[in-house]
Amino acid sequence: MTEVAGLEDLDLSQVDLTNVPGHIGLILDGNGRWAEARGLERTAGHAAGEAALFSAIDGALALGVGWLTAFTFSTENWSRSESEVEFLMFFNRDILERRRDELDEKNVAMHFMGLLDDPRVPDRNREIMADAEAVTANNDTLHVVFAFNYGGRADIARAARRAAELVAEGQLRPDQIDEPLIGSLMGIPGMPDADLIVRSSGEHRISNFLLWQAAYAELVFPNILWPDYGAQALVDSVVEYQSRVRRFGTA
Repeated sequence: MTEVAGLEDLDLSQVDLTNVPGHIGLILDGNGRWAEARGLERTAGHAAGEAALFSAIDGALALGVGWLTAFTFSTENWSRSESEVEFLMFFNRDILERRRDELDEKNVAMHFMGLLDDPRVPDRNREIMADAEAVTANNDTLHVVFAFNYGGRADIARAARRAAELVAEGQLRPDQIDEPLIGSLMGIPGMPDADLIVRSSGEHRISNFLLWQAAYAELVFPNILWPDYGAQALVDSVVEYQSRVRRFGTA
């Protein structure tokens, strides 16, 4: 467990710190509804969600979680209004510019996965992502993955294409294509399968998030809109996770 400044009131009394999920996936849902309930523009909900995300990161540090993946922009989010998409593009790079050094000081490694070569993604976003990865590459207390322009199906399809390319190049035989190989061609090298997926706002679906990596993940759906989530809510989600019996098909 890591001591994190500002979390003195975090209640860890119900947590078994020897059984913390190694990889938690977060679906940051409910920003728009949070804003609309307050008579605000939807973009205000995304701005409020920043504090919740970084509080959750601090909670993961306090718990000793190894990997945390946040679903920050999906391949389906392009269908939102032009103004909201434009805001999200700017907001995502603004967060990285403002928060990179803070995460670096906490020994957090930053990673990005998704269709980052999509021409709709601004060049400046890609530059800032690459810079954040480079600056934090040697950190190892917590790996935070930002799933940006990400979709689980697209991730699997890209891995399948890469496997086909390896066969065509003579580096691989078709009978060598198996689950470990496909898994190695997806996501971030070294990223373990998810143990726990949390979707805020009470919606009971995972919406194309970590489809391969979540095969045996426990799913928790707190009835909390994302801007109201944070470190304690993450701890509570881990407590619920620890109440489950994970059999992995053995019984």
